[in-house]
Amino acid sequence: MTVRKSIVVPCYNEAGNLPNLIARFESLVPSDRKRLDWELVLVDNGSTDNSAEVFAAELQKRDSDSDRDFVRVVTVPRPNVGYGHGIVTGLRAARGDLLAWTHADGQTPPRDVLRAFEMLETSPNPDATLVKGRRRARPLRDTLFTMGMQVAALAILGESLEDINGQPKAFTRKLFELAQEPPTDLSLDLYFFYVAKKHGFTVRTFDVDFGAREHGESKWAFNFRSKARNVARTVKYMAALRRS
Repeated sequence: MTVRKSIVVPCYNEAGNLPNLIARFESLVPSDRKRLDWELVLVDNGSTDNSAEVFAAELQKRDSDSDRDFVRVVTVPRPNVGYGHGIVTGLRAARGDLLAWTHADGQTPPRDVLRAFEMLETSPNPDATLVKGRRRARPLRDTLFTMGMQVAALAILGESLEDINGQPKAFTRKLFELAQEPPTDLSLDLYFFYVAKKHGFTVRTFDVDFGAREHGESKWAFNFRSKARNVARTVKYMAALRRS
């Protein structure tokens, strides 16, 4: 298999979601495996649950159609450093020239990552393009938080950054090379978006259905207070980014 595209998924205490996550990506593997040009890089991001055991069990599964050789697991030792650290670790381990990341909680369909790659490949200048999902069908409160982040980005950074945390995100290695000081926390989506805009990238968006988490609880958005804390951290990071 020649790997041209790498899909990075950070997984922190997502043991309950891993079997279905891998199965959903496996369903996208073409019947003619010679046409398979992407890999799935799952990052065990310092998990404290039984994720390691689940990874091992899932990757041992074999049948006549697939040996799951498209999946690789990259392990970040405990303790968990942060969401951003996990993604960057996966990007550094990726073998493809086209890169993407998405989440492990099942809220964004894996097929959307391949849609993002298609949009990236068909863009006039892939090396100067960022493709990202724009979440739809979300609760009003979540939509208002997202709009507030966009307003803050415009006021502080002078850039219009729509749905900053929308998934998936796809780009070539060019953007990764430009992202010299990536944050280790939840600000990573903001940082890559901002770097792309500052370097004149075209940002292509497409609507994605954002469903409910399949198992477990969000690590940062489990109630109003946690969301407010994350917004405050992000605004603080915006101010630091502007100064730098």
